[in-house]
Amino acid sequence: MLLAHGVGGRQDLPIPLAAALTGAVLALLLSFVALGLLWKEPRLGGVPETARTLPRRLGGLVSGPGWAWTWRITGLVMAAYFCVGLLFGPDDPANPTAGTFYVLFWVGLVPLSLLFGPVWRTLNPLRTVHLLGSRAFRRDEEKGLRPLPPWLGHWPAAVGLFGFVWLELVAPERATLPVIRTWLAVYCLAMLAGAVVFGSQWFDRGDAFEAYSGLIGRLSPVGLRRDGVLCWRNPLDGMAELRPAPGLTVLVVVLLGSTMYDSLSGSADWVVFVQESSWPAPVWGTIGLLTVIGLVLAAFTAATGLADTWGAVMKGSAVVEFAPAVVPIAAGYLIAHYFTLLLFEGQRTIVRLGDPLVTGTNPLGGTDRPLNGLGTTPASIAMLQVTVIVLGHVLGTVLAHDRALALFPRRGAVLGQTPLLGLMTAYTSAGLFLLFAA
Repeated sequence: MLLAHGVGGRQDLPIPLAAALTGAVLALLLSFVALGLLWKEPRLGGVPETARTLPRRLGGLVSGPGWAWTWRITGLVMAAYFCVGLLFGPDDPANPTAGTFYVLFWVGLVPLSLLFGPVWRTLNPLRTVHLLGSRAFRRDEEKGLRPLPPWLGHWPAAVGLFGFVWLELVAPERATLPVIRTWLAVYCLAMLAGAVVFGSQWFDRGDAFEAYSGLIGRLSPVGLRRDGVLCWRNPLDGMAELRPAPGLTVLVVVLLGSTMYDSLSGSADWVVFVQESSWPAPVWGTIGLLTVIGLVLAAFTAATGLADTWGAVMKGSAVVEFAPAVVPIAAGYLIAHYFTLLLFEGQRTIVRLGDPLVTGTNPLGGTDRPLNGLGTTPASIAMLQVTVIVLGHVLGTVLAHDRALALFPRRGAVLGQTPLLGLMTAYTSAGLFLLFAA
């Protein structure tokens, strides 16, 4: 079943869960101590002019005028092919629409963005449709009917992201075509209407998927120098450049909290609780999703509030300043949680894409063909999951440390980070427990 994508139980771990938790906490503590002793000045943010550039031919190709249009057209073609099954295919499990939307697109954007940056900004067919429409009517695509209010910030993307994760995790019949059609129709109309009113900059702040890809893409090893040349960079430099804006904290917390809820909703205790309740499952799902996101947000707000107080200089803005440190944590948890879903269900979906109308004439073969585990074993998958979760938290600790050095007086920097260390430890423990609690 597509949406039942748990990753196995605690028995799959090659080491006991207690040992995994202990090792993760020790890794965070050692990182914190090492950073306090060795990292005395802020270092992250911006790509130095001395950064190694991409090979000349590759850099010239990527920067060439035809490169962007190549990917815009690719995005349009992909969207058109997706719509074949969405609009004309039968509402059948063999239809690739649900797998394409929830697996190849939603989950697949994570590795693509980590490797190549904010790829959805170029592929986004809605942005291309708006661009073509603006040129047809001889209007500047960057200008709408009115300027985008600064106070709006990332709030539209945060609302859109919550709408998608609610659809993916809670909505009844969420893998059926009528539900997916309705959600996408409303979403596309909202995005295009926002672009007409505010111009193409609306997609930067209003499109949940561009925001999602953009956040993850800041961890890409490929970036732009100040002179606009593509180069290799420290992935954390891109994340450190993310500036505070309204709604940013909620955006990253929804990303992390929704993935944690996905693990919780697959646990045996939660399933039994919902089945035995007289309330409908979508009601409990909505309550559970909001509760987990709220707890993640409350913990982050409390920790940054203490950091604010102990640092003694921020006057209430620490909750926004430290939001980028949550992104590596969310990225690590997304990889850990969805790895097996992308590996196995992704293969099934790719095969089904050969026959979007489910006519039985699939050039890629039948869906009963054996899946390729690429040499993975339950133990290796479990080790990968533990590793990426811990690595995400360590990178988050590095980002928080560097940001604290830039914001707090030197004497208060380490002290101000102590609540954040407690937060990272709590997130790590909760993430590992939920991931292997099914």
